[in-house]
Amino acid sequence: MNPYHQLFTAEDSAVVFIDHQPQMTFGVANIDRAALINNVTLLAKVAKEFQVPAVLTAVETESFSGYIWPQLLDVFSGQDVVERTSMNSWDDEGFRKAIEATGRKKILMTGLWTEVCVTWPTIEMLGAGYQVFVVDDCCGATSPAAHEAAMSRMVQAGATRLTTIPALLEWQRDWARREHYDALMGILKGQAGAYGVGVEYAYTMVHKAPQSALQPQVVAPKSHA
Repeated sequence: MNPYHQLFTAEDSAVVFIDHQPQMTFGVANIDRAALINNVTLLAKVAKEFQVPAVLTAVETESFSGYIWPQLLDVFSGQDVVERTSMNSWDDEGFRKAIEATGRKKILMTGLWTEVCVTWPTIEMLGAGYQVFVVDDCCGATSPAAHEAAMSRMVQAGATRLTTIPALLEWQRDWARREHYDALMGILKGQAGAYGVGVEYAYTMVHKAPQSALQPQVVAPKSHA
């Protein structure tokens, strides 16, 4: 079957986080940076829940770029980070070995900046036989134009463009699958923005579940009759 006619699963995909570091974040201008951090952390938490292999890589940590965001490191506590000097991760032997070690050929790609550190390895990984899904709103570029040009280049090369919520829902696929359901709902309620609010509403107002501990308790007004 044509791979473009197949959905990815938690069992056949891996996710890559490239250079989510302070110095790179300073230059991001295509997306609100708080939203970017939230999206990346959300994707990371769901990937961990579904046991999707993750590869973290950083460039020139101590000499230029700073440490990977603590929000991301907290999710993958204790996991090795592939440290590089090259702008193109695929040029780095350690990165290539980390990708190969996942045993997966469907790769969800995220990173900073879209136009360089995401685009270059994506193009070469496509050439090496990987199917790459670029998670648009987990990538930051130096301008909206730079981001769109980079996304266009990757799509023309054969990559697939998607966003965070559809990516994590593709891992779940069927609401009848209960193994990860409660954990996923908890992550979504805390971090999925408007969608998370909708989940909380459905839980408490429709299914009459107890309110979250973070929710203020509603007290009926006293009658003055």
